[in-house]
Amino acid sequence: MPSIIFRPANLVLVCVLLWHSCPTYAELPALRLYKFQPIGATTGSSVEIEVGGRDLEDAKELRFEHPGIKAEWVKENRFRVQVASDVPEGTYDARLVGRFGVSNPRLFAVHRGFVDFTEQEPNNTPDKAQTITVNTAINAVADSNGQDLIRIALKEGQRIALDCQAEKLDSELDGVLTVTMADGRIVASNSDYFGRDPFVSLVAPADGDYYIMLNDLSYRGGFPYRLLVTDRPVVENVFPRVVQSGKPIELTALGHGFGSAGQSVTIDGRPWEVFRFPFTAAAEIAERGGYRFLEHPTDHTVAPTAASCTLVGQQVTVPVGSGALRPQIVMVANSSVTVETEPNNAPERGQPLTVPAVVSGRFDQPRDADWFTFTAAETGPYAFEVYCERIAGRADPYVVIYDDKGERIVEFDDFGHRIQAFDGHLRDPVGTANLQKDKKYRVLVQDRYSRGGARFQYVLAVRRPTPDFFIAAIHRENQEPSGLTVWRGGAMQLDLVVHYQDNSPGPITVTGEGLPPGVTVEPTTINGDTRGTLVVRAEPNAAEFTGPIKLVATCVHEGRTLRHEVRVHTKVWNNQNAPSCRATRELWLAVRDSAPFALTFEPATLKVEQGTKAAVKVKVARRWNDFKSSIRLQGQSLTSGIKLNDLELPGGKDEVTVSLDFTGARVGPVSVILTGQAQVPYDKDPQAKNRPNNLVTLPTSPLQVEVLPKPGK
Repeated sequence: MPSIIFRPANLVLVCVLLWHSCPTYAELPALRLYKFQPIGATTGSSVEIEVGGRDLEDAKELRFEHPGIKAEWVKENRFRVQVASDVPEGTYDARLVGRFGVSNPRLFAVHRGFVDFTEQEPNNTPDKAQTITVNTAINAVADSNGQDLIRIALKEGQRIALDCQAEKLDSELDGVLTVTMADGRIVASNSDYFGRDPFVSLVAPADGDYYIMLNDLSYRGGFPYRLLVTDRPVVENVFPRVVQSGKPIELTALGHGFGSAGQSVTIDGRPWEVFRFPFTAAAEIAERGGYRFLEHPTDHTVAPTAASCTLVGQQVTVPVGSGALRPQIVMVANSSVTVETEPNNAPERGQPLTVPAVVSGRFDQPRDADWFTFTAAETGPYAFEVYCERIAGRADPYVVIYDDKGERIVEFDDFGHRIQAFDGHLRDPVGTANLQKDKKYRVLVQDRYSRGGARFQYVLAVRRPTPDFFIAAIHRENQEPSGLTVWRGGAMQLDLVVHYQDNSPGPITVTGEGLPPGVTVEPTTINGDTRGTLVVRAEPNAAEFTGPIKLVATCVHEGRTLRHEVRVHTKVWNNQNAPSCRATRELWLAVRDSAPFALTFEPATLKVEQGTKAAVKVKVARRWNDFKSSIRLQGQSLTSGIKLNDLELPGGKDEVTVSLDFTGARVGPVSVILTGQAQVPYDKDPQAKNRPNNLVTLPTSPLQVEVLPKPGK
């Protein structure tokens, strides 16, 4: 279809119609998975899993992202899950599949070499405590107004680790872990070690029985957890935390339980063990700008976040003993890497850097201040970025830039977007400062609360601005966890969130790959904005489908094509007051029954001058014979600089003219998507005579716009 140029002289102005009030009910059914327990199993074993949620009709399939984990329906809301012996240790998403599509994912942990143990109630007093041995994985559910007790016999000097995995596996438990001797004396206690999850590394002071007690901090009940009681090595972190792509390096693992392979050290006054091993990062990770994980990144903070959405790197399993628990995050850089060297805790002791610089550092002790110096080779902007929360470091760093006279130039602190269900706001500082050629500058990196120790690692990057981007996608309905289910003849939307590296490299276009027949991911272009909307559409004759699809984003910058994977995220908790989202490896799509209506623009493309308005038509295809009500059109997801007054597409009509205001729009391509809300009669029973109204929200297809500069510009 040819493009149409709109000028002010040929605009068609329309009146804004009032939205008639009417009863509001829920959206159309969407399969949601809330309850999922137990949340883990050992390789070569089977476990019966109980599920719960909403719109579970005919939900007789439970699908895992690894083919070696298979589920068989037992009865309503119960599945028998078999884990093959060759499934790698890690975490895997599970999704319910039923009449109303595919659910949101829930995490399932796979471990090797453990004996699975299911708690039996009552077990909240010592005389009721069940007995276990070392290398047991306990699947349990926290008691309301109580605690769970487990008994274990230990020998003097025997070391064990107690690793409670709850938030790590999508549970809302805020655990407290306590170990006592038989006489009640407390040997160890912990909470909030890995995010909300507690962890204890214990050396038994004497022979005898010990009691392991776990409870929620507020004594809430019903939250599942998986407690590992093990003598396997447990890794705290590795150093350096960033490596150059394709270059062999020796990493040093810090932790406990390394046995004869480890070396005892003391850091920040605490005993640790270290283990050194060779490592080379895969070159394709830096080339594609991706992040590869064995265990989902969920424990960066006390609530699951999209902390890894701007991270390039991978997780590494430390090859010590029978295999260390908890893979570690290692950043991957295209340039050479520098290791922070002490003493650099005063301005006059600043460690010299050559820009571009990537530094792996650590606040070695409380009140540690790390100083660096460099000379600007050119006049202009320089970008500064610190990675800490993104690599699961425990500091809250800030950065201050000083000139050669000691004058403070600028300070950088937290960054990241928090939009709708997506939470990518971090305590990592990012910013840009204009510097002068041949002048010497000092960079201070310090924890906001002057903390330090082995856990307080960070990575500092200093560079001339290098425009690039990271893009994430998340699906949400009514701010609840949900899967992406498209009804035939209709469409659904994903929220897109863009983080720019230094500044925008240009318009970004998102498309889909691996799509089933009859399904289209309408190309969406984002031009300098931080958010957008992606529309997934299914033709009226599309076959039923459930499976993964891929999203990719491309941008041409200075003649070079930047191509990145779209990082998919999901909302975790059905809690409107607690932001929670995390990364997933895959985006799953389901295609099901017919949609009530579909909205399209006519024309589908146009050109418009910046600072003007344009009139276009929105047409509706009414798929259901009894759907005749009006549709309210809204521009809530419009890109910045484009405005629309909400208006109504009247009942009984199949089109309406809308006026889009491009006064503040950026020059270049951009996709415009509206949402349509309507009261639709619906009942799950197709034979029902009385069908209550349900408020249904569906997106339009994208309007592909080329914004032209004003005449004379």
